[in-house]
Amino acid sequence: MTIIIALLSFFSLTANAKILLPQILSSNMVLQRDKPINIWGFAAEGEKIEVSFAGQKKQTVTDKNGNWAVALNPLKTSAMPQTMTISGSNKIELTNILVGEVWLCSGQSNMEYAMRKLAKIPKPKNDKLGFPADEVAKANNSQIRIFLVNRKTLGKPDSVHKSWSVAQDSALKAFSAVGYFFAKELQQKLGVPVGVISSAVPGSAIEPWISQEAFATERYFKNEKVGNDPGKFYIPMIEPLTKFKINGFLWYQGETNCFLNENISYAYKMKTMINLWRKAWGENNLPFYYVQIAPFDYSKQKSDKVVLTADTEPAFWEAQEQILRLPNTGMISTSDLKDNGGDLHPTYKWEVGRRLALLALGKTYNQKIDFSGPILKKKRIYLQYVILSFDYLKYYVSHNMDEFTGFEIAGKDGKFIKAQAFRKGTEVIVFSKEITRPKSVRYNWTENPSGNFYGNGLPALPFRTDNPLTSTFKPN
Repeated sequence: MTIIIALLSFFSLTANAKILLPQILSSNMVLQRDKPINIWGFAAEGEKIEVSFAGQKKQTVTDKNGNWAVALNPLKTSAMPQTMTISGSNKIELTNILVGEVWLCSGQSNMEYAMRKLAKIPKPKNDKLGFPADEVAKANNSQIRIFLVNRKTLGKPDSVHKSWSVAQDSALKAFSAVGYFFAKELQQKLGVPVGVISSAVPGSAIEPWISQEAFATERYFKNEKVGNDPGKFYIPMIEPLTKFKINGFLWYQGETNCFLNENISYAYKMKTMINLWRKAWGENNLPFYYVQIAPFDYSKQKSDKVVLTADTEPAFWEAQEQILRLPNTGMISTSDLKDNGGDLHPTYKWEVGRRLALLALGKTYNQKIDFSGPILKKKRIYLQYVILSFDYLKYYVSHNMDEFTGFEIAGKDGKFIKAQAFRKGTEVIVFSKEITRPKSVRYNWTENPSGNFYGNGLPALPFRTDNPLTSTFKPN
């Protein structure tokens, strides 16, 4: 943080008294509606600055380091382009500004996965999910705006003021596919402008997105050394954005940490990051929606650090699911979004974006929609049957019942075998003729899941009823 302050102070003192703005403030941006809006920048010491926008005028004077900031009163939704004027020794006009919903998406390569790649991939096997290969060519919705973070320049003052773009043409080609399809679904359903910021790094672990200071506040890491360069990406790629008001976070990361065979430690790292980001934006309940990493053949990969087995990825999914115990969070399942177990970057990014948007529409914007597949709530045992109840499994089915695949059952010896499963009312009954005294059930507990348990048109999250993390992970 001190490095950034020093750097910004240097720029302000050597800017020949001209006003400079951070990159995140530019023409074409979307400002978050219904929240006080920060506008800030750099100029000569003691310079008078005036910001005019949407009928408001705010004045301030720069401090001894040349920093200045004003706060606009909350803005109402505006799909009509407006101009912001910032005046001092020079005058800056930011044009084509909209007011609506703003989200930040981050993570590693599956979040960074660019729109241009969709034109080159083979047609996916699951044709029910569509295939928008020509999306870039037909994209012409000026109500969607995108900002792609450049790690090297985000923290530096900007004199061009063109870092936000309308979601089309070359700018869209380079942008996150998940982020764009999230924004597209949100914009269509809400009917308001949507801005999305992508700040992602391929191959990144979670630790670089968390400051070292944040790790020090989490009790779990008190006696543990945290590797993978804490703060490496947080400082240049997240921290400079924290004054810019948003309405939530999207997160798609985990493959790098899964390769390290992490489970409970990853859950605590996610918890630490969520708390840090919410605190940094000054809103302790900002929505945080994230993606279950996709199925992949981890057990076939060689590692000189850890032993990767068929249980590696299911155990990691379990760790990801613990975060649902934190307030205002949500996870989408991707267990059905794969064509090849050897592909670490499944191509169904449009469906990932859509499912994340369903979470936001249902949980953040309170639309009356189905936004989640079944999530295990509790079990009970009756004779040779394990009876499971779920959240987000609300409707009854036909008299002949539905029979499901992907379920396994075990007795006291802990050895799982294939089980029969069917839905009765809003519960699922699991059993096997080979086990008369069942103890545990698991579903899609494999790195190559093929279970067919859906609810609301969305897949159930993989689970096991004897989840050891339930008692060992502390969300508070």
